[in-house]
Amino acid sequence: MAQKPGIPKGTRDFSPEEVMKRQYIMSCISSHFKSFGFSPIETPSFENYDTLMGKYGEEGDRLIFKILNSGDFLSKVPASLYEEKNAKTLTPVISEKALRYDLTVPFARYVAMHQNEINFPFKRYQMQPVWRADRPQKGRFREFYQCDADVVGSNSLLQEVELIQLYDSVFSELGLSGVTIQLNNRKILSGIAEVIGATDQLVDFTVALDKLDKIGPQKVAQEMLEKGISQTAIDTAAPLFDLSGASADVIQVLQSFLSTSEIGLEGVSDLEFILKALSRTPLKSCSIQITVTLARGLNYYTGAILEVAAPKEVSIGAIGGGGRYDNLTSIFGLKDVGGVGISFGLDRIYLVLEALDLFPKTITTGPRVMFVNFGEEASLIAIQIAHELRGQGVSSEVYPTAHKMQKQMKYAHNRSVAYVVIIGETELRSKTLILKNMETGVQQSFSQTEISELTTAVAL
Repeated sequence: MAQKPGIPKGTRDFSPEEVMKRQYIMSCISSHFKSFGFSPIETPSFENYDTLMGKYGEEGDRLIFKILNSGDFLSKVPASLYEEKNAKTLTPVISEKALRYDLTVPFARYVAMHQNEINFPFKRYQMQPVWRADRPQKGRFREFYQCDADVVGSNSLLQEVELIQLYDSVFSELGLSGVTIQLNNRKILSGIAEVIGATDQLVDFTVALDKLDKIGPQKVAQEMLEKGISQTAIDTAAPLFDLSGASADVIQVLQSFLSTSEIGLEGVSDLEFILKALSRTPLKSCSIQITVTLARGLNYYTGAILEVAAPKEVSIGAIGGGGRYDNLTSIFGLKDVGGVGISFGLDRIYLVLEALDLFPKTITTGPRVMFVNFGEEASLIAIQIAHELRGQGVSSEVYPTAHKMQKQMKYAHNRSVAYVVIIGETELRSKTLILKNMETGVQQSFSQTEISELTTAVAL
């Protein structure tokens, strides 16, 4: 009995139309990456186990897909270790590789390995798939693309400003308005932890706080208590959990709350500079919102952090995010190299554009022109003309078989072909062809040698 086909949960097949739409988004993003001075790199889909583990916090580490060693890997495991049945100690022995969780840690590894070949500050962009063993749901997949832009080798906050402008440029071209860029700073979070007396529990504090919009304040408080953060500390921080309003008002509250924390005030100063710089070049599609509870639970962030929320009309998670990670390359032996980067969530941006009907109507899966097949003599002429059209940048296809006209026209319609070319017996005798506009039904006659005129007629 034949096996029923299927794919792993959290992965997808993409139809021609879906691929074309995804390529449209990626083309838009990459063009703006280049316009801001970023250069492309690529890294392997899997990294050494030790390269990835321990870089994302405990929860992130659990979501990393580990790759079993080849061969009879269990025979190399000591019996005592196997009998313990402890995944944390057993996994490193049977798995030397893992699928990348994001593009940032592999990028930091790349910079450390190629530091002598790189001109700093180094601005790179990368558009490749990543994998996470997460629970699949709408907008959340186990295999998905990230489109990242990062700068390493500069501590200037101008980089954060440009990255926010980059977001705005991309979303403006995609026609996506009403986007909110939530902005915070890990120094502010460190300052809050200091003020409430939870400095030693900063990681637990931020991991729990990062879930505020998902599980609500009561469960966040419960998780903090379970992690050993006192009720007094939680009560002290609670007024910040729903802090909102104009950026200037939020800044004023933070300055008061963090008045005794040097690092916290430094984070506030960073936000003020970014807002001041952005006021010189107002954003078109995005608005800035200071969100004190934004933590982005990845351990490697050290400064500004940001997350991009889709327009309110679409209920979906973040469509982008990033932040500063000044110490990340040091784990690979390269110290004192500051870094900051952002990521575009391709899959979620796709869902947003689909929901808001923002994809251009010109995106099609078929060629611009299709030649109807009327037999050998006509098809040989069609192949020659199609070849010349392709040389002029016009996608063209010759229907392979002389099927009934109705069948060929249905094929052209289903593939959203813009024009069909007809070379029947009459056209063979007169050395002409008929060009039919599939949308309007209008037909024009051309000489079979008037390729430039034909090209002009079918051009976008």
